Amino acid sequence: MSNQSTTTDSPCDIETGCTGVEQLIHPKDQDLGGFTVRRSLPSRGARRIGPWVFFDHIGPADFPAGDGVNVLPHPHINMATVTYLFDGEMLHQDSVGSVQSIRPGDLNLMVAGSGIVHSERQSAEVKSQPHSIHGFQLWLALPAEDEETEPAFYHYNSAQIPSLEVVGVNVRVLMGTAYGVTSPVKTFSSTLYIEAKLKAGQSLALPHAAMRGLYVVSGAISIQDLSIGQHRLAILSDDQQIVIRAEHDSQVVLIGGDDIGHRYMDWNFVSSRIERVKQARQQWIDQQFAKIPSDNQGYIPYPNIQR
Repeated sequence: MSNQSTTTDSPCDIETGCTGVEQLIHPKDQDLGGFTVRRSLPSRGARRIGPWVFFDHIGPADFPAGDGVNVLPHPHINMATVTYLFDGEMLHQDSVGSVQSIRPGDLNLMVAGSGIVHSERQSAEVKSQPHSIHGFQLWLALPAEDEETEPAFYHYNSAQIPSLEVVGVNVRVLMGTAYGVTSPVKTFSSTLYIEAKLKAGQSLALPHAAMRGLYVVSGAISIQDLSIGQHRLAILSDDQQIVIRAEHDSQVVLIGGDDIGHRYMDWNFVSSRIERVKQARQQWIDQQFAKIPSDNQGYIPYPNIQR
């Protein structure tokens, strides 16, 4: 999915007082041929939040019959992708032989490790009728000692993801531990990913993490006197108890975890070592990555851009 720029504000610098919000990131919408992606990470204001190095909000997007998401095979190294949908269905296929549909509430974790190729499409059945798509795709940098692990794919259905009520607020703990429950989703370092739905007027104390980012999917929330509207990512202080309050019915996502250090990023390649990124780039140009057994009739060429 293509790159896009963002703008940032520093709330503590614009006479709002120190609310525990260190920065607000404003992703710009970009049309990717029928659907919109809002990219908050990486940005000029934040290259990463804990182990998270990439944060895309996909849609909501509506497709007529016969149309849909059609991302051709492309490679990754030394990181993991996390896909989570609120609406719609996508079909994941990869070079370790996985063929898996993901539906609302499910979570897909693809560990690229030493190298993997995958595609993101929709089945003929889904595309045969009008449909929509809405969700997130995130990238996790792997710790240096795990970067060259064997590639693997894990699917967690909705029933496996812990759901609970916290003072009346519906919360799902997608990855990591929060509010006394732990997700079964595999992690490689301290990682946090939760979703919460608040009704107007409800409040929620956010769990701590070494680094935290709060994204407002819909609605608007406030932290003390600072109002944060939809499609904004707030970089939060790591040493302050933060309570959010819903100004309207709202849906939010919190990501975080321990900082695992700088990562080089070039297209779909993420690594702690620039020489590894250069190697992977040439391997893809030379088509030396493994093929997807069920989807090997095309691929996305290396675009010769860097970010």
